[in-house]
Amino acid sequence: MNIIFFGTPDFAVASLKALKECGQNILAVVTAPDKPAGRGLQLQFSAVKKYALEQNVPVLQPEKLKDTAFVEQLRNLNADIHIVVAFRMLPEVVWNMPKFGTINLHASLLPQYRGAAPINWAIINGEKISGVTTFRLQHAIDTGGILLQEQVAIQPNETAGTLHDTLMNIGANLMVKTIEGIEAGTLTEYPQENLSDLKSAPKIFTETTRIDWSLRAAVLLNFIRGLSPYPAAFSTLNAKKLKIFSASMELEDHQLEVGTFITDNKTYLKFACADGFISIQEMQLEGKTKMKIADFLRGNKVL
Repeated sequence: MNIIFFGTPDFAVASLKALKECGQNILAVVTAPDKPAGRGLQLQFSAVKKYALEQNVPVLQPEKLKDTAFVEQLRNLNADIHIVVAFRMLPEVVWNMPKFGTINLHASLLPQYRGAAPINWAIINGEKISGVTTFRLQHAIDTGGILLQEQVAIQPNETAGTLHDTLMNIGANLMVKTIEGIEAGTLTEYPQENLSDLKSAPKIFTETTRIDWSLRAAVLLNFIRGLSPYPAAFSTLNAKKLKIFSASMELEDHQLEVGTFITDNKTYLKFACADGFISIQEMQLEGKTKMKIADFLRGNKVL
């Protein structure tokens, strides 16, 4: 198949690499424009661009996907199919262009968790199962006909980071199966179910990640795991922003105001919540590096 691949982060590279290594013809990749980053504001390539350049695959980086010159470039490449993995929304003129349409890989079992952050929200909501779906793009986001799905169990201590890596690799294999099935004409596309209890996965903003200590401990642990390692759940400690990457819970009655912290200044730092305490294991205080709680308390007295 002659493919144009749309993607930007590491999650997309796994699928691109798998397609390339199984013999598909990648005509070009479309990825985000280079962005300045770091103290020196040096231009940084996306993960997809880095891989494409290593493989001598042409790279397109349009500012606007409806740009006439860019659309004409795509038409001239005359791809059989477009593939989208972790990329922004495409205009119809782009997704409707190739004869086999445009196929998207989504990190959930659609129709559940449509949206920008399915991995995070599945863990935040305490789900036991997640997975990946390949589907055909249409007008409304994440609603097209399903081609293939594969589910995975969410482990008790799973974080967004570990689930991301699992789904990235499973998704890459599923994308290969999908394209081979389309090529062979053996796949059956079926519409997404109209479920009454659909859960969404909206984009996560900074304020979304603020910890509400009035919640139950189990809910808070899911929240912390679902945002770890990025963007990370946060609270405050002595008026400084405190990012929390891992924690454990202690269920017990107390008379403390929720959000109050207690510590021995040696081995533990824990916050009072609705039904007990959240004991911090790995954290990062504003202006400092990420570290284990014992290492932090060894050099920082907080009470």
